[in-house]
Parts: sequence; structure tokens; C-alpha cells
Amino acid sequence: MTQHLVAEWMSRADLASLVAALGPENARYVGGAVRDTLLGQPVKDIDMATVHVPDQVMARLKAAGIRHVPTGIEHGTVTAVLEGGPVEITTLRHDVSTDGRRATVAFASDWREDAARRDFTINALYADPLSGEIFDYFEGLADLATRTVRFIGDARQRIREDHLRILRYFRFQARFGTLPAEAEAESACQDLAAMLKGLSRERVGMETMNLLGLADPAPTVQRMAQLGVLAVILPEARPDTLANLVEAERAQAIAPDALRRLAALLPPDPLLAEQVAARFRLSGAQKKRLSLAAARESEPGDPRTLAYRLGREAALDRLLIARADTRALEGWDIPRFPLKGGQIVARGVSAGPDVARVLRAVETRWVCEGFPDDQRIEALLTDELARPPA
Repeated sequence: MTQHLVAEWMSRADLASLVAALGPENARYVGGAVRDTLLGQPVKDIDMATVHVPDQVMARLKAAGIRHVPTGIEHGTVTAVLEGGPVEITTLRHDVSTDGRRATVAFASDWREDAARRDFTINALYADPLSGEIFDYFEGLADLATRTVRFIGDARQRIREDHLRILRYFRFQARFGTLPAEAEAESACQDLAAMLKGLSRERVGMETMNLLGLADPAPTVQRMAQLGVLAVILPEARPDTLANLVEAERAQAIAPDALRRLAALLPPDPLLAEQVAARFRLSGAQKKRLSLAAARESEPGDPRTLAYRLGREAALDRLLIARADTRALEGWDIPRFPLKGGQIVARGVSAGPDVARVLRAVETRWVCEGFPDDQRIEALLTDELARPPA
């Protein structure tokens, strides 16, 4: 029985104009938009496949007055910039050669041939843009129904074409799959895991962070460790710690955070955290946050004091990794220490080291007392000024 895609997003006026420009018989929705709609999940990105080569696509879009950008022209991709969001339009392709990192492609005109070069069966579903009729060349619908993540054709061949598919497999398994996973897919990933060493660190880092940002990657990360895959990309990882963090996030209704999950996987070693950040090509801000999380102690201490010293984000990282209560930070704005050096000078202290010493002493007591009001700060200052110099 033929299955049809029914979705509110398919009735968008800007998509109708795009389909008319390409010709409905020459284009189909493909990939994530089809898959996620069938699963009842929100659709973030819409991709189309077409028999038109890129020059034809751009000519048709120009004639229809649709703004477009040749975002991946060497691979046949043109992005239509629509009011409802960009749509990537890619010419049907087949691989000419691959080296595990990049592929040389040639344009094709056969839909099944285009489907055959994709990674997983659930990503090779196409839908007619008008009728919604679904075209399924490799039993992707059946795999979607059973939540099975399966490579198209020979799993090892698919991985040899693009080594990053090992990590993509685990990301898709964490998002869509059920356990036990397909034995052939896991066996291929285990046997070929060493191929990940040939990829750029940035690609590995991005895919790893995408995995860690999912709702609950802990069982999948644990399985990666068991299969020897995790040791290739993150040998420092302690996978048992991740489940505790995910549980703490859920219990306190705090959104998943990939960087926090990475921090939880690493031992409390700031230098090591910086090395991992450099390996994954993380930004300077991410590196600093990872290092702060790695400087944690077994007991994080008072949440508000922690947030004042480190910032809210870093405090949440430490508290959640320790499975501590974060409710004290809800709706609480981190205060600024209101005492200034000029106020101390006005009380007769000579400008210089003594002012800094008094400032530090008052601030320390102010924090320990739970950030009291200005009247209490004045009392603390008077008390400190009455103390004999150390």
C-alpha cells in the first residue's frame, strides 16, 4: 500500500512557488523532513532532490524571482532563500570515487541511484511535493516503524566511503534507534573504528557534540565504549559518569547541553580539558567553560557563591555534574559587588595595596553572608577598617 506524507509545512506558499519553479515532476522532498514528519517530530530543515543540474536550478529560480545561493555547487547544491526558511536543493548524484573523507560525485537522473549513495535507509525516503506519495527504495519505512538504524547496502562499504558515518550512525542510533541495535551496523563500526583517525579533528568534534546534545546519549556513548569506538575519538572519557548528569538534568528540568556532557565525560583535570577542547577545535569560550568544569571538586558548595565566582553557566555545570540542587539559582540575578575603591579612600585609606586588601576582605564576607544590602556592606567596611593591619 502506498504511503503518503501529510504535513502542515507542505502547504506553505513559498514552498509551492519553489515547487512550481522546479516543476513538481522534477523534484521531491528528501531526508530529514520526510523522516521527522513520519515520526511526528518537528521539522527543522527542508531538503529537496531534483533531476535538474545546478545551472538549470538557478536559472529556474531566477526566472521565478526566488533568491538563491550556490552553497555547494561542486556537489550539486543550491539553496533557495525562502520566507519560511532556506531549502537546500541538490541534484541527483552518484559517487564516482571516495577516500573516506570526501567524495567525487557525478550528476544522475535516477532516483534510486541517488538513494543508494545515502547513508541510512531512514534518510533515503522521498516524497512527491504535491501528492505526498512516498518513494522508499531500501525499506526505510519498515526500519522507521521498528526504529532500526540500518546502513543502505553493505555497512562496511558505506563507512569506507565516508568514515564519519561511524559517528553519524551512533548519533542516529541515539536519536531514533532502539536496543538491541542492528548487529551488522555495530560490527562494521567496531571493525572500522580506527578509520576515524583519518578525519579532521573539527569534523569529529562537531559530530561528537551533536551526539552529546541529544536528549539522552548515555546508553549510546556507553555502547561506543564497549565497541572500542569511543577510545578512538575520546580515550580520556569515563562513560559511566554521563548517565548521572543526564538524570540530574532531567530531574531538575534543565535542557541538555553538549559541552556540559563532554565535561562530565572527562576527569576533573583542567589541563586535560584544554587539550580536548583544542583537539575538538572548540571556541575560546567553550575551552574556558570546559576547563572551569574540570576544575571541580567533589562538593561544589553553595550554588549562589559558585555562580558569583564563576558565572551562572559554569556554576550549573559543576552543580549538575555533582548531581547537586540548582534551585537556588532559579530567578536569581547575580549581584554586582557595590563597594568601590574610592569609598575606601574616602574613609582615610591611602590608595594602593591597602585598598585592594580591604575590598577583597569585605567582598569575601559579603559573599559568605549571602550578598546582603548596602547597609550591611557599610557595616562590614567599618569593621574591616577597625581591624589592625596584618
